[in-house]
Amino acid sequence: MTVATAQQARRGTAATLDRLIRGTAGRIEAALRRWLPTEAAYPETIHRAMRYSLFAGGKRLRPLLAVEACRMLGGRVADALPAACALECIHTYSLIHDDLPAMDDDDFRRGKPSNHKAFGEAMAILAGDGLLTYAFELVAAKTPSPAVVPALVREIGVAAGTRGMVGGQVADLEAENGRRDAKHLEYIHLHKTAALIACATRCGAIAAGASSADLARAPAYGRNLGLAFQVVDDILDVVGTTEQLGKTAGKDADSKKLTYPSVYGIDRSREVATRLVGRARAAIRPFGARARVLDALASYVLERSH
Repeated sequence: MTVATAQQARRGTAATLDRLIRGTAGRIEAALRRWLPTEAAYPETIHRAMRYSLFAGGKRLRPLLAVEACRMLGGRVADALPAACALECIHTYSLIHDDLPAMDDDDFRRGKPSNHKAFGEAMAILAGDGLLTYAFELVAAKTPSPAVVPALVREIGVAAGTRGMVGGQVADLEAENGRRDAKHLEYIHLHKTAALIACATRCGAIAAGASSADLARAPAYGRNLGLAFQVVDDILDVVGTTEQLGKTAGKDADSKKLTYPSVYGIDRSREVATRLVGRARAAIRPFGARARVLDALASYVLERSH
């Protein structure tokens, strides 16, 4: 095979993967719009506020990971779709609350006014609460196999609670005027961001009825990818613009956040992200061609840092 032929083959593979990812994202988007209460449902204001943030854009990374982990392990898209949508609801709730004046105090999210700027602080808090609680209703009511619902609810509850995302957020707040060492930094990122991303891959595996060995491999991929994702986010806050990010750039430094660039600098942070993505890809290598979409998503996370 000539170099030109090899390059053409790679482009063809990339285009196929892109179509597959966009197709899956489309199914996730359609399910969210179908399952979430409409703006006309009483009380209308809370449902408008919930949908305002949920459909403001975003990469849909967590639901994509759940669906693709399920598919990699022999399940159907429909098996993982309720848990995938639930995770996006929880992620969106966390962003609404993160932007509040009592937390990160950010006026913009995904290029639009933050929820509390559009609906007021009280309604933004309730919109986050509504998305969080609706996530569990989705899993319980829409999962095709009732047998896996308890395991899915437990996984999501742990990842979103004080042993996961909420705990990471607490540690993040306390780090602003407290501990600023590398160990505490890793704790924050593993819990605030990586916990829900690892949960996505594990939920996909549970929905597929995976073996115990495969259940261990899936979160190993998600944990490393989730940590890499947050390292890259830290880098982008330094090198990106507000227009590129869809939120206020440079906010981490202004708020004295504990981040990878603040501890290691930009160049070493990029090395850390590269190493973590390598570990994520290694975790799914035993699945061969079945893991090609998850492998492509890992590459996408790393490319964002350059």
